[in-house]
Amino acid sequence: MKKFMDENFVLDTKTAQDLYHKHAKKMPIIDYHCHLNPAWIAEDHKFDNLGEIWLVGDHYKWRAMRTNGVDERYCTGKDTSWYEKFEKWADTVPHTMRNPLYHWTHSELKSAFGVEKILKPETAREIYDECTAKLRTPEYSARGLMRKFNVEVVCTTDDPVDTLEHHIALKKEGFEIKVLPTWRPDKAMAVEVPAEFRAYVEKLSEMSGVKISKYADLLAALQNRHDFFAQVGCKLSDHGIEEFYAEDYTLSEINAIFDKVYGGKELTKEEILKFKSAMMYEGAIMDHAKDWTQQFHYGAIRNNNTRLFKQLGPDTGFDSIGDFTVAKAMSKFLDRMDTENKLAKTILYNLNPRDNDLITTMIGNFQDGSVAGKIQFGSGWWFLDQKVGMEAQMNSLSVLGLLSRFVGMLTDSRSFLSYPRHEYFRRILCNLLGNDVEAGLLPSSEMETLGKMVENISYNNAKNFFKF
Repeated sequence: MKKFMDENFVLDTKTAQDLYHKHAKKMPIIDYHCHLNPAWIAEDHKFDNLGEIWLVGDHYKWRAMRTNGVDERYCTGKDTSWYEKFEKWADTVPHTMRNPLYHWTHSELKSAFGVEKILKPETAREIYDECTAKLRTPEYSARGLMRKFNVEVVCTTDDPVDTLEHHIALKKEGFEIKVLPTWRPDKAMAVEVPAEFRAYVEKLSEMSGVKISKYADLLAALQNRHDFFAQVGCKLSDHGIEEFYAEDYTLSEINAIFDKVYGGKELTKEEILKFKSAMMYEGAIMDHAKDWTQQFHYGAIRNNNTRLFKQLGPDTGFDSIGDFTVAKAMSKFLDRMDTENKLAKTILYNLNPRDNDLITTMIGNFQDGSVAGKIQFGSGWWFLDQKVGMEAQMNSLSVLGLLSRFVGMLTDSRSFLSYPRHEYFRRILCNLLGNDVEAGLLPSSEMETLGKMVENISYNNAKNFFKF
């Protein structure tokens, strides 16, 4: 019987163990998509306790706690202490067995704090006190944790109206870890609620210095901010969309749609789709001109619980996998950009696992030989960011594309303790390859090639692809 979370965790064979320990383990981390707070990095935030660093904004944990019968006050409430919240999380952990939270929790305890005890009610106080004491030392600050996990680059997620002041300060200071912004213009195409859209456009006008009264002004303001992001070091855009938008439209139609929504009138479904299609196209043009990589995260149905959305707001644990028919629109969008020779490097992330093979066959349509793996199938995202989901993503990419050109893992997290997800991914990758060697499906004589492949997927491919 194997020991839980030992040095060969997830590694079933000697070959898998060799690939991980000799190749994957040593590679630095490039976290090219995350939601870390750049202010915390700039100020080198010190965490007061384990409850704070683990439970702030972590809707994965909140979801599990609610499912376990924990009252909301212990998830997002303001009238409970961090230890009270942590106690409820410790009560929940034993019930998360076979959920990725169980692996993530104990991986973070071991990798960050050297704690190998199982978290449960009986060990909660001891683990909390030990980890909290360490968190109050300099090496466990925000920057200290990044150094501890051998992080080389992080790309945060930032709105066009963000000042990027913290990214600028870090660059000016000469912080050795690159902290770069990512362009996330979702609100610029969110025309479903006219009043919210107008308020956003007015903020964009203020930040860009461009007076916005028509559609052309909106594009000019976005171009202004896009240029600013590039000056600060941005190399990627990111788009959180339900589905791909590729409706036919005319410029006169988009001008009229902008005037209508900016004037406070609600749009029809057809008008919304056309406006989003135009904005996706224009954004892709901007990204291609700067040799950025565009990322599309699609397939989530967000804020399903109206009552708790009104009470708690977005990103609090009430989103789920959606069911969208995307192939034709995805193909039409990519084909339009390719036909105009303006298709940027692209990463596609699906939330519904049924789309794995769809994406891996779609990306093959638009590889053009200019860049290895120009169109990428992104790593298992959100609900698929777990062992089964990552194996399914890599198996599909292996069978229908080139796994060797994959740019690998990211945290997609708000937590400075999430870097062990890279280790988890690398172990799963090495296990897939190692098992194939042991089964005679890959040649044992090519271990040097396989080792290099592991190093590339863990680090080198991302380094070269994004030009960090």
